[in-house]
Formats: sequence, C-alpha cells, structure tokens
Amino acid sequence: MTTQFAFDLRLARRRAGLTQADCAHLLGIQQSRISELETGEKAPSAHELCALAIILNRRFDSYFAEELTVLSEALGPRLNSLPQLKRINAATTNRHRTLERLRRLLKDKQNAHDGA
Repeated sequence: MTTQFAFDLRLARRRAGLTQADCAHLLGIQQSRISELETGEKAPSAHELCALAIILNRRFDSYFAEELTVLSEALGPRLNSLPQLKRINAATTNRHRTLERLRRLLKDKQNAHDGA
C-alpha cells in the first residue's frame, strides 16, 4: 500500500527508541496494528496518523504525497465526466475557474510524474 510511509514510520519509531508495543500502548491499539502500518498492509486512520505525528515528533509527508497521487489520479476521470451546468447562478459563478484550476493542477502533477 504506502511503502514510503511504512518505511518512514518504522524509521521514525526506531529513531525515537520506541518499540511497536510502546507506540501501540500510547495509541490505545494492538501492537499488530502498528506492524500492519509499518509493513504497509493497512493505511492509518486520520486519528492514528495525527497521534503518531505527535508521539514521534514527525510530519509524515510521505503518506500525504502517496495519498495525493492516488487521489489526483482518481480525480482526472471524474473531472472529465463532470456534467455541464444547465444554468449558471450566483452560487456557481466560480465553478468554471475552479474546474480549470483543477485541470491545470492535475495536468502539472501528471507531467511531473511522467518526467520523474
């Protein structure tokens, strides 16, 4: 699943001198859950991610980078199949600009990914 995040989590935990059991106890979860996170078998919940960031004094950008990539890839097809509005009103006046910005963002991410 999220191999870079799993690696970063394991490394941060070890650098902090904590065992999986220590982290599990602090989070109020089973040690096997920490193992699943560190092997990439399972994704952390938002609660677990925030708690681990506090415990290990670390931002887990690698998790968000991977999640953002997955989400960006899923947004492209949905963006292209978004229905046209029948009428524009005050609540939707910025819709076109927002969708164009999103298209550019996704295109830039794709170009960066293809060039990497």
